[in-house]
Amino acid sequence: MTNAIVLDRHSLLRHARKLEYFTIAWNSFEGFISIVAGVMAGSVSLIGFGLDSLIEVTSGAALLWRLHHDLNRSRRKEIERKTLRIVGACFIGLALYVALDSAVALMRHEAPERSLPGIVIAALSLFVMPLLARAKRRVAVGMQSEAMRADSRQTDFCAYLSAILLGGLVLNAAFSLWWADPVAGLVMVPIIAREGIHGLQAKSCCGSVACH
Repeated sequence: MTNAIVLDRHSLLRHARKLEYFTIAWNSFEGFISIVAGVMAGSVSLIGFGLDSLIEVTSGAALLWRLHHDLNRSRRKEIERKTLRIVGACFIGLALYVALDSAVALMRHEAPERSLPGIVIAALSLFVMPLLARAKRRVAVGMQSEAMRADSRQTDFCAYLSAILLGGLVLNAAFSLWWADPVAGLVMVPIIAREGIHGLQAKSCCGSVACH
C-alpha cells in the first residue's frame, strides 16, 4: 500500500513539474511579446504586464526547485522561505514602477499607440491562464500541497491582470480613451503589491511554509 502511495506521488510530481515547465515557457514568451509591444506602443500597462510575466517565470522556477526537493521537508521549507521573499520583493518593485509610470502618464496626458499584438497576447493569456490554474489545483489536491495550491492562485492572479490589461487596450483602441491604459495600470498596482507583501511575509505558499 505504501509503495502504491509513493508511486502515485511520483506520478503527481512529474505532472506538476510539466505544468511548471509550461508555466515558465509560456510566461517567457508572454513577457517578451508584452514588453516589446509595450515599448513600441508606449503602453505602461502592457510593459507592467510583461514584467509581471517575467516575475511569474521566477516564481515558477522557484516552485520547480521546491518540487525537486519534495521528499525533503526541511530543505523544501528553507527553499520556499527564501524564494518567496525574493519574488515578493520583485512584486513590490513592479508595483512601484507601474504606479509611478501610470501617474506620470495621467499627469502628462500621454496617449499610448494602439497595440494589436498587446490585445492578442492579453486575450491568449486570458484563455490559457484559467486552464493552467485548474490543472495546478487538481495536482495540488492530489499531492495535498499548499505550495502548489498557492501557485494555482498566482496563475489565477495572472488571468485577472490579463482581463484588466485587455480592457484598457481595447478601450484605447476602439474609443481612443487615452486614459484607459494608465488607469488599467493603476488598477493592477494594489493587486501586485498585495502579492508582494504576502511574498515578503512568506505567506503565499502554505502560510507558515509547512507544506504537506
